[in-house]
Amino acid sequence: MIALVTGASQGIGAAIALRLAKEGYTVAVHSSNRQESRQKAEQIAQQCRELGAEAACFAADVSDYAQCDALIKDVKAAYGRLDVLVNNAGITRDNLLLRMSEEQYDAVIASNQKSVYMLMKLAGSIMLRQKSGRIINMASVAGLYGNMGQCNYSASKGAVIAMTKTAAKELGARGITVNAIAPGFIETPMTDSMTDQQKEAILSRITLGRAGTPEDVAAAVAFLAGEGGSYITGQVLEVSGGIVM
Repeated sequence: MIALVTGASQGIGAAIALRLAKEGYTVAVHSSNRQESRQKAEQIAQQCRELGAEAACFAADVSDYAQCDALIKDVKAAYGRLDVLVNNAGITRDNLLLRMSEEQYDAVIASNQKSVYMLMKLAGSIMLRQKSGRIINMASVAGLYGNMGQCNYSASKGAVIAMTKTAAKELGARGITVNAIAPGFIETPMTDSMTDQQKEAILSRITLGRAGTPEDVAAAVAFLAGEGGSYITGQVLEVSGGIVM
């Protein structure tokens, strides 16, 4: 089974790649074109190989259609098929609505939402011919409830949820499931810049009283990609510790 995980050089994406490697998948570890990102992705691929899985790195700017097309073709050429696509790559450009620039808005939409459209389309054509496949899109609780200072991010993740449900309806007849995962407050490099006060304010709204880990999200991905997820499609699985909005 071949799995492509985008944005897998660190954080949630890295945890997903490693969990799928443990589950016996061959893992295509995607990174951005930045040298630092590529180096981190190679380290994750090496860790996958140490777990006994086959793994290789693939770099692409997922906001660019031509590079998405090349990415999918390269994975197909390397392994002959594609069984699982995890659309995890994403960025933040936070600002209050009235201060948010057009560039900040457009960059997040391109990386977080348009990339999901492009990769679902390109990977979906392979899965249609196979008459099987799993697509798992990374949404967010921000896409369900909104979040101050994240109009662009919330819009991108809300769109991912809507696209997930639509793609599930279109692809289900060919044995392809499409689901989304909506993480809550997960400790990743993205949250490192937050102040202790900001973190405490969020933790106070979480029923389980703790931040999530990338491994919590990876476990949900493994479930949806595995046998247990075979009759689940068009759903949004919230991995948030019961966050109260």
